[in-house]
Amino acid sequence: MAKKAEASVEDRLRALYDLQLIDSRVDEIRNVRGELPLEVQDLEDEVEGLNTRLEKLATNLDLIDDQIKSKKNLIEEAKALIKKYTEQQKNVRNNREYNSLTKEVEFQELEIQLAEKHIKEFKVQIEQKKEVIDETKDRLKDRKTHLKHKRGELDAILAETQKEEEALIKKSEDFQKKLDERLVNAYLRIRNNVKNGLAVVPIERGASGGSFFTIPPQIQVEIASRKKVITDEHSGRILVDAQLAQEEKEKMEKMFSKL
Repeated sequence: MAKKAEASVEDRLRALYDLQLIDSRVDEIRNVRGELPLEVQDLEDEVEGLNTRLEKLATNLDLIDDQIKSKKNLIEEAKALIKKYTEQQKNVRNNREYNSLTKEVEFQELEIQLAEKHIKEFKVQIEQKKEVIDETKDRLKDRKTHLKHKRGELDAILAETQKEEEALIKKSEDFQKKLDERLVNAYLRIRNNVKNGLAVVPIERGASGGSFFTIPPQIQVEIASRKKVITDEHSGRILVDAQLAQEEKEKMEKMFSKL
């Protein structure tokens, strides 16, 4: 019975370390991609933003054109009124009517001056917006070129690694099913809380992998006996002996080569 219990613990330790090797392999693949997915997303967002800006600028130009047309119509209407009032002045019966018409003419002349001033201002706005449009188009062209380049890089990496990554994720799920839920949860919790996602590490030169804290000889003996799951009191990582780690690495490397 003792032998069976010992083998059961050892099997769990091997499955845990295999799970770690699989998840670390997934981490390596994702590290190869690095920041590329985020860079591509940022560039896509920037391109979309620049396109939206160009659309708004084009809409603004249309609105300004409409305003210029409106002012030009106002000028034509004012000129027509001036002509009308000037003709009426020829037939007035007294100075009061003449002065009233004169004020109307002066008012329409002021309306023309104001409209012409607004038209000049609108034309300046048009030139400014056209400069912004040209700059935005140049920026958009540059960002699209950069995006195409980055997408190409990402697509090339994905083409090489996506199939392997998907297979590894499936393997990770399969290995998790071999372990009880409590142990899987502990593994995932440790993995999320430690550097490089290493939750299960072998003993290396008397210390846990990636740590400078020495493991007491008695604890090392217990780890090598593979009779229980032991964690490093300093890092919280699950510890396995170097021989088990080497055996599982060789086994998993063969599996990885077939993916």
